[in-house]
Amino acid sequence: MSFFRGLSNLSKLRSRIGQQSCSNTSARWIQMQSSSNLDLRSELQEIIPEQQERLKKIKKEYGNVQLGNINVDMVLGGMRGMTGLLWEPSLLDPEEGIRFRGLSIPECQKLLPASSPGGEPLPEGLLWLLLTGKVPSKEQVDSLSKELRTRASVPDHVYKTIDALPVTAHPMTQFCTGVMALQVQSEFQKAYEKGIHKSKFWEPAYEDCLSLIAQVPVVAAYVYRRMYKNGQKIEPHDSLDYGANFAHMLGFDSPQMLELMRLYVTIHSDHEGGNVSAHTGHLVGSALSDPYLSFAAALNGLAGPLHGLANQEVLLWIKSVVDECGENISTEQLKDYVWKTLNSGKVVPGFGHGVLRKTDPRYTCQREFALKHLPNDPLFQLVSKLYEVVPPVLTELGKVKNPWPNVDAHSGVLLNYYGLTEARYYTVLFGVSRSLGICSQLIWDRALGLPLERPKSVTMEWLEKACKKGA
Repeated sequence: MSFFRGLSNLSKLRSRIGQQSCSNTSARWIQMQSSSNLDLRSELQEIIPEQQERLKKIKKEYGNVQLGNINVDMVLGGMRGMTGLLWEPSLLDPEEGIRFRGLSIPECQKLLPASSPGGEPLPEGLLWLLLTGKVPSKEQVDSLSKELRTRASVPDHVYKTIDALPVTAHPMTQFCTGVMALQVQSEFQKAYEKGIHKSKFWEPAYEDCLSLIAQVPVVAAYVYRRMYKNGQKIEPHDSLDYGANFAHMLGFDSPQMLELMRLYVTIHSDHEGGNVSAHTGHLVGSALSDPYLSFAAALNGLAGPLHGLANQEVLLWIKSVVDECGENISTEQLKDYVWKTLNSGKVVPGFGHGVLRKTDPRYTCQREFALKHLPNDPLFQLVSKLYEVVPPVLTELGKVKNPWPNVDAHSGVLLNYYGLTEARYYTVLFGVSRSLGICSQLIWDRALGLPLERPKSVTMEWLEKACKKGA
């Protein structure tokens, strides 16, 4: 089976999504699902040999091709701009944002199966896309949803391990602890200890990843109910999809909140491989640590204020604006408050991005959701004013490469509107979502036999000598 289809299918797809001719120099190829196979693992078994050969060909024919030059600023600046990592599920473009296997977020919203016509995409559909590069049918998504529900049972020792922590511990601390407690069931670790051949590594990795993806919403919901709802646990529903079941276990059952959670999980699932959590998961996995250990490490990176913790900081900052200035703040008052924040040595959370140079499309689709469902919400209206005020201020400041809002600038306001007001918990939602992308790549890491990651480091003395010699 060819991984990419011909021009006829691409033409059908473009007419289906109402796309005009692409102005880019290279065509975007999208594999449309043609198989009637309802089993995701069987689909991967068909695809993997072809992709293994594809990688071998790339290494053989292009192994010595240079992809760019490394300068001192890159070494000292967090390796930004360096091309040095293979990541299959998604690719981030500075101008147009994220593409999941070639599909933009609006394209995913139009092509991926939804719970009802015109609804938000089901996260299970995105998982199928991330793993296979194919747009699944509704039947395939329903089959995967059912499989995930069968894998969602969490052992009692996981809850007991979380309960050993103070209930006041940060939600991410409790969540990471729960994921580590799940590790004792790792099929990959068991298979490795029994001497499984490296060509089969992907198979127990797949089992671990699918179980992990299924279980993390249950663990995350338990943490939420333990901290904020007197420990009153809600069991998963046996007929709800992944995103809706997560919202249900948290205690939210309104149709709009179920739709929001489907959208939230989908757009937060992956953002190529260079961000802290994704890179950490890949790095730890490259040591053949099992997916539970790798994902737990990724979550600890996500918990940092410069990464996943930013979404809680946005809502807290917006509420501080309201507390000090009121909900009916004028544009000039808001501008003064933004300058006050910047002059105090702080940042305006939710604006700027390490790669993007335009408005984050994940922000845009959340704004469209708000315009549809909560246009008169005061906090949403404040976010809209911030969109007008903050970018010109940051541009005037002159130190910011990207003054535009990112995904974090909007998500907290939506969650707050539907009753999930506990901002400290928001990063856990991010973590559940990110399991889809990180686990997809972990499976491909093992399927492609990617090696142990080991970049070269240098000292300042080495840099000084090298630079003087170069000069």
